[in-house]
Amino acid sequence: MSRHANALIVGVLSIAAGIAVAAQSGQPAAAPDWAYGYLGPLTSSDRIAPPCPPTAKPFPDCAYVGGNPPDGDVKRTLPGTSLSFSRNEVFADFGPADWYPEDHPPMPPIVARGKEAEGVRPCSLCHYPNGQGKMENGHVAGLSAAYILSQLEAFKSGARKSADPRKANTNEMAGIARSLTPEEAKAAAEYFAAQSFRPWVKVVEAEEAPGVRRTQNGLFLAVPGAAPIPLNGRIIEMAADAERMDTMRDPRTGFITYVPVGSVAKGEELAKTGGGGKTMQCALCHGPELKGSPAAPPIAGRTASYTMRQLWDMKQGTRKSPIMAPVVAKLSLEELTALTAYVASRQP
Repeated sequence: MSRHANALIVGVLSIAAGIAVAAQSGQPAAAPDWAYGYLGPLTSSDRIAPPCPPTAKPFPDCAYVGGNPPDGDVKRTLPGTSLSFSRNEVFADFGPADWYPEDHPPMPPIVARGKEAEGVRPCSLCHYPNGQGKMENGHVAGLSAAYILSQLEAFKSGARKSADPRKANTNEMAGIARSLTPEEAKAAAEYFAAQSFRPWVKVVEAEEAPGVRRTQNGLFLAVPGAAPIPLNGRIIEMAADAERMDTMRDPRTGFITYVPVGSVAKGEELAKTGGGGKTMQCALCHGPELKGSPAAPPIAGRTASYTMRQLWDMKQGTRKSPIMAPVVAKLSLEELTALTAYVASRQP
């Protein structure tokens, strides 16, 4: 989202004191806070997403709003392009700069520029022009147009909400969905459906992850020299290149996902067997390689943060899904974490 440089930057030694205490006492986490961009549970001091009634403008009324960084006008470049942009240009709320226009078809206006008068920021700002998306939002490349349209309707109707009240960009997405004309929704859906989702995540089994800071909307970025974070059953996911993703909004750099040791194998067993009746085999709907089917979207290789958010939201009932609700109902947080690690590790 725009203005990431004014994110709530917290050193790893000071974030999630509550999680550290819980980990020392052996208490399991009650929710996957990491999937929503936090390393600790909701507290009374946390910033809560602003309300987003139907009369509100998606931006700025429904979003966390920050300012421009001191060096925001400094021109930068990236490998593989002759273009150069400043950070303010690549994070412009209405018409962000496009590093690699050759990587995608011509963008429809709603994808490229949005609708400033109505406070509708463009799809490309968060999901990137190539639709790859990031851990704090969604991955729309390669989804069918029909599925994208169905999810816009779910946001619009209130059937798709966040279980974590701190997550503002879910509310903004609902506001955007309400503001789109049928023609704009169709244009955006067909544009992203025409692009393939490419490998985006590297899964690493480990006992701990590098120390991180978080941006305003929940993107984790490694902090050089910071103390490592014990996973303690969690997944910690971060940009593969913090500078290129956070400062330059590079749509070609992906994520490193640190998952608990043994979780991929545990998740694979759940996905392939259903865990002895606890859940269903994922391939029954999502296809043998989890690359999608006429009945369900592709899920292989997406960020673990995104996948876990959807599973947890469905389990909590904030994302309505008559098909998925019984699938996740009996799964523990540990089992959902393992399943998420496995799904993220698959090739898209």
